[in-house]
Amino acid sequence: MSERADNVVPHAKVRSLREAMRKVRLAEAERTDVIIDLQETEKARLDILAEELDGVCREIPENDEQFMLQVVPGNPPRLWVDVTSHVVMARDRRTYRFSKDTRLGRTVLLETDSPAAMADCVTEYVAERMIDRERALESDWLLKRLRADADKALVEAEERRKAGAASEVRSARPGIASTLSTFLVGLAIGVGGLISYAWFFNPLD
Repeated sequence: MSERADNVVPHAKVRSLREAMRKVRLAEAERTDVIIDLQETEKARLDILAEELDGVCREIPENDEQFMLQVVPGNPPRLWVDVTSHVVMARDRRTYRFSKDTRLGRTVLLETDSPAAMADCVTEYVAERMIDRERALESDWLLKRLRADADKALVEAEERRKAGAASEVRSARPGIASTLSTFLVGLAIGVGGLISYAWFFNPLD
């Protein structure tokens, strides 16, 4: 009896484990097929939105590289507007969700099941970003101009300071020479006086 149990039980456990692993693999394969189908459905809806935005994409200047407006496959697929904002399908696979990442977290700008309404929202967002970029470029130009004017004023002030210092040195030189000559004359007179005093009042004479 013990020999029969030893021969049957382990064999049954091995068969049961293999069967369980096979079922798990089949279930995973089925889930993968479902996920792939859902992703294809989401991507198809995002492609519809991309077609709505095709005219906007053509109007963006070529030198403006901040916008993408492209559908990128993934899990889930996304239509990227720029590096911080994208459109993704909600859980019902019918609602478009326009989100933007900010310093305070992710913000939902619009949710709608209408691709036309979402295209209008994305278009307004692109227009606002382009105007912000133009203002930033204008501010950068103005700041550079102000810095250049300030640097020019500093250079001119330094040149005037150096010129004034040189003028003061030139004007001070005659005064120094006059003072020095007066000192030398006084010294000569003093030495002459001492010699005369020694000559006339020397007790040896």
